Amino acid sequence: MKLTFRGAAQTVTGSMHELQLNGKRYLLDCGLFQGRRKESFERNRTLPFPAAQVDAVVLSHAHIDHSGNLPSLARNGYERPIHATAATVDLCGAMLADSAYLQERDAAFLNKRRNRRQRLQLLDGDGEVQPLYTVEDAQRALALFKETPYYEPVALDGLQFSFHDSGHLLGSAWVSLNLEESGRRTRLIFSGDVGRANLPIIRDPEPPREAEYLILESTYGNRLHKQEEIVLNKLAGVINRTAGRGGKVVVPAFAVGRTQQLVFMLHQLSEQNAIPWIPIFVDSPLAVDVTHVYRKHSDCYDADTARFLEEGVDPFGFRRLRYVRDVTESKGLNDLHGPFIIISASGMCEAGRILHHLRNNIEDPRNTILIVGFQAEHTLGRKLVDKQPEVPIFGEPMRLRAEVVTMNELSGHADQRELLDWVKPISKSLKKVFLVHGEPSQSHGLAAALREHYGLDVAVPARGDSVDL
Repeated sequence: MKLTFRGAAQTVTGSMHELQLNGKRYLLDCGLFQGRRKESFERNRTLPFPAAQVDAVVLSHAHIDHSGNLPSLARNGYERPIHATAATVDLCGAMLADSAYLQERDAAFLNKRRNRRQRLQLLDGDGEVQPLYTVEDAQRALALFKETPYYEPVALDGLQFSFHDSGHLLGSAWVSLNLEESGRRTRLIFSGDVGRANLPIIRDPEPPREAEYLILESTYGNRLHKQEEIVLNKLAGVINRTAGRGGKVVVPAFAVGRTQQLVFMLHQLSEQNAIPWIPIFVDSPLAVDVTHVYRKHSDCYDADTARFLEEGVDPFGFRRLRYVRDVTESKGLNDLHGPFIIISASGMCEAGRILHHLRNNIEDPRNTILIVGFQAEHTLGRKLVDKQPEVPIFGEPMRLRAEVVTMNELSGHADQRELLDWVKPISKSLKKVFLVHGEPSQSHGLAAALREHYGLDVAVPARGDSVDL
């Protein structure tokens, strides 16, 4: 039984862990690595194993850093099942097709700009930018998805697994895996991403069951989040302050999960008359499609969101809110005068319509860029969080004059205290914990806390590290 950490090891993105037993190779997640563009392309395109030799994929949830490189896997010859919950299957149906479309469109956009600069400056060409994968590759991957209900055991060769609600995203799961090889048996838990109690819309995380080994995320392993009431007040304050100076609130938000969470909170603030009566635009075709999936899977809602439905109220729709799908309407938003709010993808500002909104609004000090999720190293989002005076957008330097506000309190990831509470029920049975999906400062902070509270053996593996279970 051999476990190899292929991604999200000492970094946050690119979740991928390889499990080998009985001559078979299984993947836990197959996510996109996001960072410097050249490094990201090379790491995502070059898989660390022959894709055709993978026997199954077990997918924890739909976020692109967990699912987004499945089209590359299929492109390279993978033809076996991809196991996921029903909501994850539906979310990925929208997300992977959208990701491929953006890969193709952004490559074409960059080639067009490069060719224009070459004509103006008589530069030599160095080959066209190629998309990481195509819409056809995404469709090939989507055909392999196999809907797997929560709690229903799935038996593979020497491996039995089941999904349990992790409370991070609609359809998200932690995975319980029973392993057997040459008469030896052990149990491994893969946390996926652990959510938080009392998050809007979705149910709280379920506690894990007894296991010997744990692969645990550590995105906020060395931090503590603020309470929800404080978050709502802070969000209202940002909107009121920006509206007061006639500006726009530009929100880079993941189309899956974070956008729906924001819409729900803005709905609450609107009902309380806590923010001014200004237009709110969700400018993302993917977010529109994902919101339909959220409406479909009301069985995943928590009690508060279910009450909206019981009262005949759409939690994701209200009078001042407008969803934008058409590209012409999206471009037209740049000609509107503030105040108003734009929520657009991608969440780390690495692709999609948000890049155009940032380019058109980043140099106006009346505006606010509201960061509501984790920003990986070397992404444009991280450069905005760090408030670098000049940032590149589509390869051109732009002055950062807009106000930047970071609200990590909206994160769907558990903080250190919440992760410690989640681990507690199985702390006595664990032989070893492997911390992944975190930058080194976060992982090592959580490692120290796990050792102090429970006396656990904790490792922070690097990419490519292997361990025998």
